[in-house]
Amino acid sequence: MATCIWLRSCGARRLGSTFPGCRLRPRAGGLVPASGPAPGPAQLRCYAGRLAGLSAALLRTDSFVGGRWLPAAATFPVQDPASGAALGMVADCGVREARAAVRAAYEAFCRWREVSAKERSSLLRKWYNLMIQNKDDLARIITAESGKPLKEAHGEILYSAFFLEWFSEEARRVYGDIIHTPAKDRRALVLKQPIGVAAVITPWNFPSAMITRKVGAALAAGCTVVVKPAEDTPFSALALAEILLHHAANSVKRVSMELGGLAPFIVFDSANVDQAVAGAMASKFRNTGQTCVCSNQFLVQRGIHDAFVKAFAEAMKKNLRVGNGFEEGTTQGPLINEKAVEKVEKQVNDAVSKGATVVTGGKRHQLGKNFFEPTLLCNVTQDMLCTHEETFGPLAPVIKFDTEEEAIAIANAADVGLAGYFYSQDPAQIWRVAEQLEVGMVGVNEGLISSVECPFGGVKQSGLGREGSKYGIDEYLELKYVCYGGL
Repeated sequence: MATCIWLRSCGARRLGSTFPGCRLRPRAGGLVPASGPAPGPAQLRCYAGRLAGLSAALLRTDSFVGGRWLPAAATFPVQDPASGAALGMVADCGVREARAAVRAAYEAFCRWREVSAKERSSLLRKWYNLMIQNKDDLARIITAESGKPLKEAHGEILYSAFFLEWFSEEARRVYGDIIHTPAKDRRALVLKQPIGVAAVITPWNFPSAMITRKVGAALAAGCTVVVKPAEDTPFSALALAEILLHHAANSVKRVSMELGGLAPFIVFDSANVDQAVAGAMASKFRNTGQTCVCSNQFLVQRGIHDAFVKAFAEAMKKNLRVGNGFEEGTTQGPLINEKAVEKVEKQVNDAVSKGATVVTGGKRHQLGKNFFEPTLLCNVTQDMLCTHEETFGPLAPVIKFDTEEEAIAIANAADVGLAGYFYSQDPAQIWRVAEQLEVGMVGVNEGLISSVECPFGGVKQSGLGREGSKYGIDEYLELKYVCYGGL
Protein backbone atom coordinates (compact mmCIF):
# COMPACT_ATOMS: atom_id res chain seq x y z
CA MET A 1 0.00 0.00 0.00
CA ALA A 2 1.56 3.27 -1.09
CA THR A 3 0.35 6.51 0.39
CA CYS A 4 -0.43 8.80 -2.53
CA ILE A 5 0.05 12.41 -1.52
CA TRP A 6 -0.31 14.91 -4.32
CA LEU A 7 -0.19 18.51 -3.24
CA ARG A 8 0.82 22.07 -3.81
CA SER A 9 3.68 21.22 -1.63
CA CYS A 10 6.50 18.82 -1.75
CA GLY A 11 9.20 18.33 -4.21
CA ALA A 12 12.30 20.00 -5.45
CA ARG A 13 14.96 18.24 -3.46
CA ARG A 14 15.11 15.59 -0.81
CA LEU A 15 16.70 17.04 2.29
CA GLY A 16 17.89 13.72 3.59
CA SER A 17 19.99 13.04 0.49
CA THR A 18 21.22 16.61 0.26
CA PHE A 19 22.60 16.54 3.79
CA PRO A 20 23.13 12.85 4.62
CA GLY A 21 23.19 12.24 8.34
CA CYS A 22 23.30 15.90 9.21
CA ARG A 23 21.39 17.88 11.80
CA LEU A 24 19.26 20.56 10.18
CA ARG A 25 18.63 24.13 11.17
CA PRO A 26 16.08 26.35 9.41
CA ARG A 27 17.00 29.81 8.24
CA ALA A 28 15.58 32.49 5.95
CA GLY A 29 17.00 30.82 2.87
CA GLY A 30 15.78 27.31 3.64
CA LEU A 31 17.20 24.42 5.68
CA VAL A 32 20.95 24.23 6.14
CA PRO A 33 23.33 21.92 8.04
CA ALA A 34 23.94 22.82 11.67
CA SER A 35 27.59 23.42 10.78
CA GLY A 36 26.62 26.21 8.34
CA PRO A 37 26.75 29.97 8.91
CA ALA A 38 25.72 31.09 12.38
CA PRO A 39 22.34 32.82 12.56
CA GLY A 40 21.90 36.34 13.87
CA PRO A 41 20.44 37.11 17.30
CA ALA A 42 16.88 37.28 15.96
CA GLN A 43 17.20 33.88 14.32
CA LEU A 44 18.72 32.37 17.44
CA ARG A 45 15.76 33.65 19.40
CA CYS A 46 13.34 32.27 16.82
CA TYR A 47 14.90 28.89 16.21
CA ALA A 48 16.62 27.86 19.42
CA GLY A 49 15.51 24.33 20.23
CA ARG A 50 13.26 23.98 17.18
CA LEU A 51 14.13 21.83 14.21
CA ALA A 52 17.82 21.54 14.99
CA GLY A 53 18.47 17.87 15.66
CA LEU A 54 15.27 16.76 13.98
CA SER A 55 15.62 13.63 11.87
CA ALA A 56 16.34 14.69 8.30
CA ALA A 57 14.28 11.73 7.11
CA LEU A 58 11.11 13.40 8.40
CA LEU A 59 11.71 16.66 6.55
CA ARG A 60 10.57 15.53 3.11
CA THR A 61 10.10 17.93 0.22
CA ASP A 62 9.00 15.56 -2.58
CA SER A 63 5.51 14.26 -3.27
CA PHE A 64 4.88 10.65 -2.29
CA VAL A 65 3.13 8.58 -5.00
CA GLY A 66 2.96 4.84 -5.50
CA GLY A 67 5.49 4.15 -2.76
CA ARG A 68 8.11 6.54 -4.15
CA TRP A 69 9.23 10.07 -3.39
CA LEU A 70 8.88 12.09 -6.60
CA PRO A 71 9.98 15.67 -7.34
CA ALA A 72 7.82 18.11 -9.33
CA ALA A 73 8.81 20.57 -12.06
CA ALA A 74 8.07 23.58 -9.85
CA THR A 75 8.51 24.40 -6.16
CA PHE A 76 7.31 26.98 -3.66
CA PRO A 77 8.47 28.06 -0.17
CA VAL A 78 6.89 27.11 3.15
CA GLN A 79 7.32 29.80 5.79
CA ASP A 80 7.40 30.00 9.55
CA PRO A 81 4.46 32.33 10.36
CA ALA A 82 6.17 33.57 13.52
CA SER A 83 9.31 34.93 11.88
CA GLY A 84 8.58 34.81 8.15
CA ALA A 85 11.68 32.67 7.59
CA ALA A 86 11.52 30.01 4.86
CA LEU A 87 11.50 26.46 6.19
CA GLY A 88 12.13 24.86 2.81
CA MET A 89 11.14 24.56 -0.84
CA VAL A 90 8.56 21.90 -1.64
CA ALA A 91 7.06 20.42 -4.81
CA ASP A 92 4.33 22.42 -6.51
CA CYS A 93 2.27 19.58 -8.00
CA GLY A 94 -0.27 20.22 -10.72
CA VAL A 95 -2.80 18.38 -12.90
CA ARG A 96 -0.34 15.88 -14.35
CA GLU A 97 0.96 14.86 -10.94
CA ALA A 98 -2.58 14.65 -9.55
CA ARG A 99 -3.68 12.30 -12.31
CA ALA A 100 -0.64 10.14 -11.75
CA ALA A 101 -1.47 9.94 -8.04
CA VAL A 102 -5.06 8.92 -8.75
CA ARG A 103 -3.91 6.23 -11.18
CA ALA A 104 -1.47 4.86 -8.63
CA ALA A 105 -4.16 4.89 -5.94
CA TYR A 106 -6.63 3.04 -8.16
CA GLU A 107 -4.10 0.39 -9.10
CA ALA A 108 -3.34 -0.09 -5.43
CA PHE A 109 -7.05 -0.20 -4.53
CA CYS A 110 -7.53 -3.26 -6.71
CA ARG A 111 -5.18 -5.08 -4.35
CA TRP A 112 -5.82 -3.28 -1.07
CA ARG A 113 -9.56 -4.03 -1.03
CA GLU A 114 -8.73 -7.72 -1.01
CA VAL A 115 -6.46 -7.43 2.03
CA SER A 116 -8.11 -8.91 5.10
CA ALA A 117 -9.58 -6.63 7.75
CA LYS A 118 -7.14 -8.09 10.24
CA GLU A 119 -4.15 -7.14 8.09
CA ARG A 120 -5.50 -3.61 7.54
CA SER A 121 -5.99 -3.34 11.28
CA SER A 122 -2.43 -4.42 11.92
CA LEU A 123 -1.02 -1.86 9.49
CA LEU A 124 -2.96 1.02 11.03
CA ARG A 125 -1.82 -0.06 14.48
CA LYS A 126 1.79 0.02 13.29
CA TRP A 127 1.26 3.55 11.96
CA TYR A 128 -0.17 4.55 15.34
CA ASN A 129 2.85 3.11 17.13
CA LEU A 130 5.23 4.96 14.81
CA MET A 131 3.47 8.26 15.45
CA ILE A 132 3.81 7.76 19.19
CA GLN A 133 7.49 6.90 18.80
CA ASN A 134 8.07 10.08 16.76
CA LYS A 135 5.62 12.35 18.60
CA ASP A 136 8.17 14.95 19.71
CA ASP A 137 9.62 15.47 16.23
CA LEU A 138 6.18 15.53 14.61
CA ALA A 139 5.00 18.14 17.12
CA ARG A 140 7.98 20.36 16.39
CA ILE A 141 7.22 20.21 12.67
CA ILE A 142 3.65 21.36 13.35
CA THR A 143 4.81 24.31 15.44
CA ALA A 144 7.46 25.31 12.91
CA GLU A 145 5.09 25.48 9.94
CA SER A 146 1.81 26.53 11.60
CA GLY A 147 2.96 28.60 14.58
CA LYS A 148 0.83 26.56 16.97
CA PRO A 149 2.17 26.57 20.57
CA LEU A 150 4.29 23.48 21.12
CA LYS A 151 2.08 22.19 23.93
CA GLU A 152 -0.93 22.26 21.60
CA ALA A 153 1.14 20.61 18.84
CA HIS A 154 1.97 17.73 21.18
CA GLY A 155 -1.73 17.42 21.94
CA GLU A 156 -2.56 17.31 18.23
CA ILE A 157 -0.09 14.51 17.57
CA LEU A 158 -1.65 12.35 20.27
CA TYR A 159 -5.14 13.21 18.98
CA SER A 160 -3.98 12.31 15.46
CA ALA A 161 -2.51 9.01 16.54
CA PHE A 162 -5.64 8.06 18.47
CA PHE A 163 -7.65 8.15 15.23
CA LEU A 164 -5.31 5.53 13.79
CA GLU A 165 -5.66 3.43 16.92
CA TRP A 166 -9.47 3.77 16.83
CA PHE A 167 -9.86 2.87 13.16
CA SER A 168 -7.38 0.02 13.45
CA GLU A 169 -9.94 -1.50 15.82
CA GLU A 170 -12.99 -0.49 13.73
CA ALA A 171 -11.50 -2.15 10.63
CA ARG A 172 -12.51 -5.54 12.04
CA ARG A 173 -16.06 -4.41 12.85
CA VAL A 174 -17.47 -3.59 9.41
CA TYR A 175 -20.57 -5.76 9.51
CA GLY A 176 -23.41 -6.25 7.02
CA ASP A 177 -27.00 -7.39 7.66
CA ILE A 178 -29.40 -10.17 6.79
CA ILE A 179 -32.98 -8.99 6.22
CA HIS A 180 -35.89 -11.39 6.66
CA THR A 181 -38.27 -11.07 3.72
CA PRO A 182 -41.85 -12.42 3.30
CA ALA A 183 -40.73 -14.89 0.63
CA LYS A 184 -39.61 -18.22 2.07
CA ASP A 185 -37.30 -19.02 -0.83
CA ARG A 186 -35.30 -15.79 -0.63
CA ARG A 187 -32.68 -14.25 1.60
CA ALA A 188 -31.81 -10.55 1.50
CA LEU A 189 -28.30 -9.52 2.37
CA VAL A 190 -26.69 -6.11 2.79
CA LEU A 191 -22.94 -5.99 2.21
CA LYS A 192 -20.59 -3.12 3.00
CA GLN A 193 -17.81 -2.66 0.44
CA PRO A 194 -15.06 -0.04 0.04
CA ILE A 195 -16.02 2.78 -2.34
CA GLY A 196 -12.63 2.97 -4.07
CA VAL A 197 -10.14 5.80 -4.22
CA ALA A 198 -10.91 8.63 -1.76
CA ALA A 199 -9.86 12.24 -2.38
CA VAL A 200 -8.81 13.95 0.86
CA ILE A 201 -8.18 17.70 1.07
CA THR A 202 -7.02 18.89 4.48
CA PRO A 203 -6.68 22.34 6.13
CA TRP A 204 -3.60 23.90 7.68
CA ASN A 205 -4.89 24.43 11.22
CA PHE A 206 -4.65 20.74 12.17
CA PRO A 207 -2.11 19.48 9.62
CA SER A 208 -1.76 16.06 11.24
CA ALA A 209 -5.16 15.26 12.80
CA MET A 210 -7.18 16.22 9.72
CA ILE A 211 -5.23 13.61 7.77
CA THR A 212 -5.38 10.69 10.19
CA ARG A 213 -9.09 11.26 10.92
CA LYS A 214 -9.87 10.76 7.22
CA VAL A 215 -7.14 8.44 6.01
CA GLY A 216 -7.43 6.13 9.01
CA ALA A 217 -11.11 5.52 8.27
CA ALA A 218 -10.53 5.11 4.54
CA LEU A 219 -7.74 2.57 4.94
CA ALA A 220 -9.69 0.65 7.55
CA ALA A 221 -12.62 0.38 5.12
CA GLY A 222 -10.39 -0.98 2.35
CA CYS A 223 -10.06 2.23 0.32
CA THR A 224 -6.95 3.90 -1.00
CA VAL A 225 -6.37 7.64 -0.69
CA VAL A 226 -5.03 10.67 -2.54
CA VAL A 227 -4.20 13.40 0.00
CA LYS A 228 -3.83 17.09 -0.84
CA PRO A 229 -2.51 18.88 2.28
CA ALA A 230 -2.68 22.65 2.73
CA GLU A 231 0.06 24.69 1.07
CA ASP A 232 0.93 26.40 4.36
CA THR A 233 1.63 23.15 6.22
CA PRO A 234 2.81 20.34 3.92
CA PHE A 235 5.72 19.10 6.03
CA SER A 236 3.46 17.43 8.59
CA ALA A 237 1.68 15.46 5.88
CA LEU A 238 4.94 14.32 4.34
CA ALA A 239 6.32 13.28 7.71
CA LEU A 240 3.24 11.08 8.25
CA ALA A 241 3.85 9.47 4.87
CA GLU A 242 7.49 8.92 5.73
CA ILE A 243 6.83 7.04 8.99
CA LEU A 244 4.24 4.85 7.26
CA LEU A 245 6.46 4.09 4.23
CA HIS A 246 8.48 1.21 5.65
CA HIS A 247 5.42 -0.60 6.92
CA ALA A 248 3.19 -0.11 3.85
CA ALA A 249 1.91 -2.89 1.65
CA ASN A 250 1.17 -0.93 -1.56
CA SER A 251 -1.08 2.42 -1.66
CA VAL A 252 -2.98 5.14 0.10
CA LYS A 253 -9.58 7.93 -2.83
CA ARG A 254 -15.50 9.51 -2.37
CA VAL A 255 -15.59 12.93 -0.98
CA SER A 256 -16.68 13.89 2.54
CA MET A 257 -16.61 17.58 3.45
CA GLU A 258 -16.21 19.43 6.72
CA LEU A 259 -16.44 23.12 5.81
CA GLY A 260 -16.29 25.09 9.02
CA GLY A 261 -18.99 27.02 10.82
CA LEU A 262 -20.02 30.09 12.80
CA ALA A 263 -20.18 28.51 16.23
CA PRO A 264 -22.46 30.30 18.70
CA PHE A 265 -21.55 30.28 22.41
CA ILE A 266 -24.68 31.01 24.46
CA VAL A 267 -24.59 31.89 28.16
CA PHE A 268 -27.98 31.89 29.88
CA ASP A 269 -28.80 33.66 33.12
CA SER A 270 -28.81 30.35 34.99
CA ALA A 271 -25.24 29.53 33.96
CA ASN A 272 -22.29 29.28 36.35
CA VAL A 273 -20.21 32.30 35.28
CA ASP A 274 -16.84 30.83 36.18
CA GLN A 275 -17.65 27.61 34.35
CA ALA A 276 -18.85 29.54 31.29
CA VAL A 277 -15.71 31.69 31.21
CA ALA A 278 -13.48 28.62 31.42
CA GLY A 279 -15.39 27.06 28.55
CA ALA A 280 -15.18 30.27 26.53
CA MET A 281 -11.42 30.43 26.99
CA ALA A 282 -10.98 26.83 25.90
CA SER A 283 -13.29 27.08 22.92
CA LYS A 284 -12.27 30.50 21.59
CA PHE A 285 -8.52 30.63 22.01
CA ARG A 286 -7.40 27.12 21.17
CA ASN A 287 -4.85 27.38 18.34
CA THR A 288 -5.22 31.19 18.56
CA GLY A 289 -8.84 30.92 17.48
CA GLN A 290 -7.95 29.07 14.30
CA THR A 291 -10.17 26.00 14.51
CA CYS A 292 -13.42 25.26 12.70
CA VAL A 293 -15.23 24.68 16.01
CA CYS A 294 -13.94 27.80 17.78
CA SER A 295 -16.76 29.93 19.16
CA ASN A 296 -17.37 32.77 16.72
CA GLN A 297 -20.05 34.81 18.50
CA PHE A 298 -20.87 34.96 22.19
CA LEU A 299 -24.54 35.40 23.04
CA VAL A 300 -24.92 36.38 26.70
CA GLN A 301 -28.27 36.91 28.44
CA ARG A 302 -28.84 40.37 29.89
CA GLY A 303 -28.97 39.31 33.56
CA ILE A 304 -25.48 37.78 33.49
CA HIS A 305 -23.92 39.84 30.69
CA ASP A 306 -21.82 42.32 32.66
CA ALA A 307 -20.47 39.73 35.09
CA PHE A 308 -19.51 37.41 32.23
CA VAL A 309 -17.76 40.14 30.19
CA LYS A 310 -15.78 41.30 33.23
CA ALA A 311 -14.70 37.78 34.19
CA PHE A 312 -13.90 36.88 30.58
CA ALA A 313 -11.67 39.95 30.17
CA GLU A 314 -9.84 39.19 33.40
CA ALA A 315 -9.27 35.58 32.37
CA MET A 316 -7.89 36.67 28.99
CA LYS A 317 -5.45 39.13 30.56
CA LYS A 318 -4.33 36.61 33.17
CA ASN A 319 -4.03 33.43 31.13
CA LEU A 320 -3.25 34.34 27.53
CA ARG A 321 0.36 34.94 26.52
CA VAL A 322 1.23 35.87 22.94
CA GLY A 323 4.56 34.56 21.69
CA ASN A 324 6.51 32.21 19.51
CA GLY A 325 5.05 28.72 19.59
CA PHE A 326 8.37 27.25 20.73
CA GLU A 327 8.66 29.57 23.74
CA GLU A 328 7.70 28.23 27.15
CA GLY A 329 4.40 29.59 28.38
CA THR A 330 3.08 30.72 25.01
CA THR A 331 -0.66 30.13 24.62
CA GLN A 332 -1.26 32.30 21.56
CA GLY A 333 1.02 31.89 18.58
CA PRO A 334 0.96 33.76 15.27
CA LEU A 335 -1.90 33.52 12.83
CA ILE A 336 -1.08 31.40 9.79
CA ASN A 337 -0.32 34.40 7.52
CA GLU A 338 -0.86 38.14 7.13
CA LYS A 339 -4.17 37.69 5.27
CA ALA A 340 -5.54 36.02 8.39
CA VAL A 341 -4.44 39.00 10.47
CA GLU A 342 -6.01 41.41 7.99
CA LYS A 343 -9.34 39.56 8.29
CA VAL A 344 -9.40 39.86 12.09
CA GLU A 345 -8.34 43.51 11.88
CA LYS A 346 -11.10 44.22 9.33
CA GLN A 347 -13.74 42.65 11.56
CA VAL A 348 -12.60 44.62 14.61
CA ASN A 349 -12.53 47.92 12.71
CA ASP A 350 -15.95 47.21 11.21
CA ALA A 351 -17.44 46.42 14.62
CA VAL A 352 -15.95 49.51 16.28
CA SER A 353 -17.16 51.74 13.44
CA LYS A 354 -20.70 50.45 14.07
CA GLY A 355 -20.66 51.00 17.82
CA ALA A 356 -18.87 48.04 19.39
CA THR A 357 -16.55 48.64 22.35
CA VAL A 358 -13.08 47.12 22.70
CA VAL A 359 -12.83 45.63 26.20
CA THR A 360 -9.28 44.30 25.71
CA GLY A 361 -6.91 43.89 22.77
CA GLY A 362 -8.12 45.19 19.44
CA LYS A 363 -4.98 45.58 17.37
CA ARG A 364 -1.96 43.88 15.87
CA HIS A 365 0.62 42.68 18.36
CA GLN A 366 4.07 44.22 18.47
CA LEU A 367 5.76 40.81 18.02
CA GLY A 368 5.31 40.82 14.25
CA LYS A 369 3.00 41.09 11.26
CA ASN A 370 1.29 37.74 11.86
CA PHE A 371 0.43 38.34 15.51
CA PHE A 372 -2.83 39.85 16.79
CA GLU A 373 -3.84 40.68 20.33
CA PRO A 374 -6.53 38.46 21.90
CA THR A 375 -9.55 40.72 21.60
CA LEU A 376 -12.86 41.01 23.43
CA LEU A 377 -15.67 43.22 22.09
CA CYS A 378 -18.97 44.14 23.71
CA ASN A 379 -22.00 46.12 22.45
CA VAL A 380 -21.86 43.93 19.35
CA THR A 381 -24.86 43.88 16.99
CA GLN A 382 -25.96 41.49 14.26
CA ASP A 383 -25.10 43.88 11.43
CA MET A 384 -21.37 43.56 12.11
CA LEU A 385 -19.07 41.35 10.02
CA CYS A 386 -17.83 39.39 13.04
CA THR A 387 -21.34 38.00 13.69
CA HIS A 388 -21.93 36.49 10.24
CA GLU A 389 -18.42 35.87 8.91
CA GLU A 390 -16.18 33.17 10.37
CA THR A 391 -13.24 34.91 12.05
CA PHE A 392 -10.55 32.24 12.44
CA GLY A 393 -8.61 34.37 14.85
CA PRO A 394 -8.44 35.55 18.49
CA LEU A 395 -11.58 37.73 18.44
CA ALA A 396 -14.50 37.24 20.86
CA PRO A 397 -17.54 39.45 20.09
CA VAL A 398 -20.30 39.53 22.72
CA ILE A 399 -23.97 40.08 21.84
CA LYS A 400 -26.49 40.79 24.62
CA PHE A 401 -29.86 39.03 24.38
CA ASP A 402 -33.05 38.88 26.44
CA THR A 403 -34.90 35.63 25.80
CA GLU A 404 -34.08 32.03 24.98
CA GLU A 405 -36.08 32.31 21.74
CA GLU A 406 -34.01 35.33 20.70
CA ALA A 407 -30.73 33.50 21.30
CA ILE A 408 -31.87 30.45 19.32
CA ALA A 409 -33.02 32.68 16.44
CA ILE A 410 -29.66 34.47 16.28
CA ALA A 411 -27.69 31.22 16.48
CA ASN A 412 -29.78 29.50 13.79
CA ALA A 413 -29.77 32.45 11.38
CA ALA A 414 -26.46 31.30 9.91
CA ASP A 415 -26.38 29.13 6.78
CA VAL A 416 -23.75 26.93 8.45
CA GLY A 417 -24.02 24.69 11.47
CA LEU A 418 -20.94 22.82 12.61
CA ALA A 419 -20.67 23.30 16.38
CA GLY A 420 -22.57 25.21 19.04
CA TYR A 421 -22.10 25.70 22.77
CA PHE A 422 -24.33 26.84 25.59
CA TYR A 423 -24.19 27.13 29.36
CA SER A 424 -27.22 26.63 31.57
CA GLN A 425 -28.13 24.98 34.87
CA ASP A 426 -31.80 24.56 33.91
CA PRO A 427 -32.41 20.89 32.89
CA ALA A 428 -35.52 21.67 30.85
CA GLN A 429 -33.75 24.49 29.03
CA ILE A 430 -30.78 22.25 28.31
CA TRP A 431 -32.97 19.70 26.50
CA ARG A 432 -34.87 22.41 24.58
CA VAL A 433 -31.78 24.26 23.37
CA ALA A 434 -29.75 21.14 22.57
CA GLU A 435 -32.57 19.91 20.32
CA GLN A 436 -33.25 23.29 18.68
CA LEU A 437 -29.71 24.39 17.84
CA GLU A 438 -29.13 23.76 14.11
CA VAL A 439 -25.62 22.35 14.39
CA GLY A 440 -24.05 18.93 14.09
CA MET A 441 -22.31 19.05 17.48
CA VAL A 442 -23.41 20.64 20.75
CA GLY A 443 -21.36 21.37 23.84
CA VAL A 444 -23.54 21.69 26.95
CA ASN A 445 -21.55 23.31 29.76
CA GLU A 446 -18.43 22.21 27.90
CA GLY A 447 -16.10 24.14 25.57
CA LEU A 448 -14.01 21.30 24.18
CA ILE A 449 -16.08 18.62 22.44
CA SER A 450 -13.81 16.86 19.92
CA SER A 451 -13.13 13.20 20.63
CA VAL A 452 -11.94 10.26 18.57
CA GLU A 453 -14.92 8.17 19.69
CA CYS A 454 -17.60 10.76 18.77
CA PRO A 455 -18.97 11.80 15.33
CA PHE A 456 -17.53 15.07 13.99
CA GLY A 457 -19.49 17.00 11.34
CA GLY A 458 -22.15 19.61 10.67
CA VAL A 459 -25.46 20.46 9.03
CA LYS A 460 -26.58 23.01 6.42
CA GLN A 461 -23.54 24.44 4.60
CA SER A 462 -21.04 23.02 7.09
CA GLY A 463 -20.46 19.88 5.09
CA LEU A 464 -21.49 16.33 4.41
CA GLY A 465 -21.03 13.18 6.44
CA ARG A 466 -19.27 12.52 9.71
CA GLU A 467 -15.68 11.82 10.71
CA GLY A 468 -14.34 9.88 13.66
CA SER A 469 -16.45 7.49 15.76
CA LYS A 470 -17.99 4.28 14.47
CA TYR A 471 -19.90 6.37 11.90
CA GLY A 472 -16.76 7.80 10.32
CA ILE A 473 -15.90 4.60 8.48
CA ASP A 474 -19.32 4.59 6.76
CA GLU A 475 -18.24 7.48 4.53
CA TYR A 476 -15.84 5.10 2.78
CA LEU A 477 -18.25 2.19 2.35
CA GLU A 478 -21.00 1.44 -0.18
CA LEU A 479 -24.06 -0.61 0.75
CA LYS A 480 -24.85 -3.47 -1.63
CA TYR A 481 -28.18 -5.23 -1.45
CA VAL A 482 -28.10 -8.89 -2.55
CA CYS A 483 -31.35 -10.79 -3.12
CA TYR A 484 -30.62 -14.52 -3.07
CA GLY A 485 -33.56 -16.46 -4.54
CA GLY A 486 -34.41 -19.99 -5.54
CA LEU A 487 -33.68 -21.47 -2.14
